[in-house]
Amino acid sequence: MSDQSALSRVRVVLVQPSHPGNIGAAARALKTMGLNALWLVQPKRFPDAEATSRASGATDVLEAARVVDSLAEALQGVTVAGALTARRRELALPAQWSRDAAQTLAAQARQGSDVALVFGNETFGLSNEDVRLCQLPVMIPANPEYSSLNLGAAVQLMTYEMRMALADAGEAPTWSEPLATVDEVESLMAHIERATTATGFYNPENPKRLMPRLRRMFGRIALEKDEVNILRGMLSLFEKPAPGSPASTMARRDPDRDND
Repeated sequence: MSDQSALSRVRVVLVQPSHPGNIGAAARALKTMGLNALWLVQPKRFPDAEATSRASGATDVLEAARVVDSLAEALQGVTVAGALTARRRELALPAQWSRDAAQTLAAQARQGSDVALVFGNETFGLSNEDVRLCQLPVMIPANPEYSSLNLGAAVQLMTYEMRMALADAGEAPTWSEPLATVDEVESLMAHIERATTATGFYNPENPKRLMPRLRRMFGRIALEKDEVNILRGMLSLFEKPAPGSPASTMARRDPDRDND
């Protein structure tokens, strides 16, 4: 099963959300991480303009959201449901931390099963009855002295964990600009040495460590071709005499008059 197909088997269930803005934030979190199945159990206000505004373009997720009357209905067809909880419950099943739980759910989704992440009301969280309907209590390893997370933030965190568990992120995107060749960097170094010597900044008879340090810096940052061209263009401009200077005046004189 492809990663995207497995992601489509992950339901995010919000139980009795009271703020429509959090519904919109949840929809945005889903779309950002490649999920699309949002279920709402007895939302206080939905549809709502605030939800649409907070979705920031993820309106397709909002429009496809399923609104149901009970958590049991939202979990029909689900094999494993992870119940987000900030505290340990009496007689509850063993809990898993969020990252481990994402791996557990991902394994089921890869096998073609529907799974769910269940979030409770912003004020009261999930009831004990709701947690008992789920097979996996899930806890986020937050600061134990202040473990309260905004609903939208909690959904974003868990959908991120699901994406990381299911999708191969690969290498981070990089710019495709071609790097400068060794000879191009060497030409730049020669240009710098010539220009800095002309200004008196660099003394070839007492070189100290200026050029080796510059060479090390350029090697560390891996100069691109365009960057070399920019630097050489700047150096060429710096080498030109300033307007009004004696050298500039001589450069503009008529060569025929010089022979008079």
